[in-house]
Amino acid sequence: MAQRGAFRRYLLGLLSDSPRKSMSAMLARVSDPGSYQAFQHFLTHAPWDAERLWGRLRAQIPARSGVLILDGTGFPKQGTHSVGVARQYSGTLGKIANCQVAVTAALWSDAQAWFLGAKLYLSEAWLTADQRSRARIPSTVGFHEKWRLALRLLRQVRAAKIRVTAVLADAEFGDNSQLREYLHRAHLAYAVGISSTVTVFRGTPRLRAPRPIRRGRPRLRPTLPAGVAPLAVQALAAAWSARQWRTVRWRNARSGRSWAARFAAARVTPAHAWRQRRLPPEVWLLAEQDRGSTPRIKYYLINLPSTASLRALVQLAHQRWAIEQQYQELKDELGLDHFEGRSLPGWERHVALTALAYTFLQVERQRPASRRLTLPHVRAIIREVLTAHFFVTRPHYLKRMLKLQHVVLRI
Repeated sequence: MAQRGAFRRYLLGLLSDSPRKSMSAMLARVSDPGSYQAFQHFLTHAPWDAERLWGRLRAQIPARSGVLILDGTGFPKQGTHSVGVARQYSGTLGKIANCQVAVTAALWSDAQAWFLGAKLYLSEAWLTADQRSRARIPSTVGFHEKWRLALRLLRQVRAAKIRVTAVLADAEFGDNSQLREYLHRAHLAYAVGISSTVTVFRGTPRLRAPRPIRRGRPRLRPTLPAGVAPLAVQALAAAWSARQWRTVRWRNARSGRSWAARFAAARVTPAHAWRQRRLPPEVWLLAEQDRGSTPRIKYYLINLPSTASLRALVQLAHQRWAIEQQYQELKDELGLDHFEGRSLPGWERHVALTALAYTFLQVERQRPASRRLTLPHVRAIIREVLTAHFFVTRPHYLKRMLKLQHVVLRI
């Protein structure tokens, strides 16, 4: 019963109008708050597993298919004691800063986002005996690169019988050839950002059989034709003619806002495996040039059929905007990055409970009368429900309130 009460208070605190979702601030916004020690115990030491909560959440969300968006998000921090904090690159800030970094997975389905998983990135400096003891990091938690954490989330989502129609990620993940090869083996469509220095071949080069030699060990590996060599995608796009670039407009399905940029695309073969004399499957290289005063070019590798149109490539690549919309509400309204504790179990539980609160909002928005439901509306509804619950469970308070109707006040 004590854990149920703390669970209810924590969710109400996340949905409250408190600008800061620290435990003390949330307790100040809920009725029947109980003690701070019990509240803290529930999050940091009580015997419940955040991973099991994620499993139930993934099993019960109403959306069962969609585009999976893998992302790395930073949680800025001031001190050095929060678990996983370090000076590292934050995609949220766009620079190296003192922060925590989490790899997250979100499903984009029918113009709605669903938060399906998060893994905190822990550098090797956080896996020493002293740091493990201080942050309560289990011995079973080892070092994993961010792309491996992303693959673990992808496997968990698919294990929950959610059909992933495509995978989207930025260059932090798209530059990793092992992740892209896994997506190919899993027969998953993808659109991933890449750095301008990633090398590719134009089309698929026709390899030459090794020439026989009279003496010595025979050559077994194929070779490239004369004049064929891998190019950086930046150099390849620079050689494209003006005719290859087209202006494409696309629209935000939820807000109705539209954007436009110049795009060009060509079929290429990534060259990362050529050192082992292997050629991965052919994919699309999509280049996007914005319309600013100093145009910048972004690059994507997209695994769609060779018959896909330029508009189809653009539409898939630009569904990542959903992650920005989601994080704005998760962080600003629900306090995803407001956890002030220092332990790994506490961080994991806070993030899982934040995902649960966000899922509640998304489910409520699916109701016919709640298409434009905002967080302030939800808070008002929760207050009404809790007020009714308070008087139902404490009828003597209701009797006292009714007696006040007959009291004559003389001023």
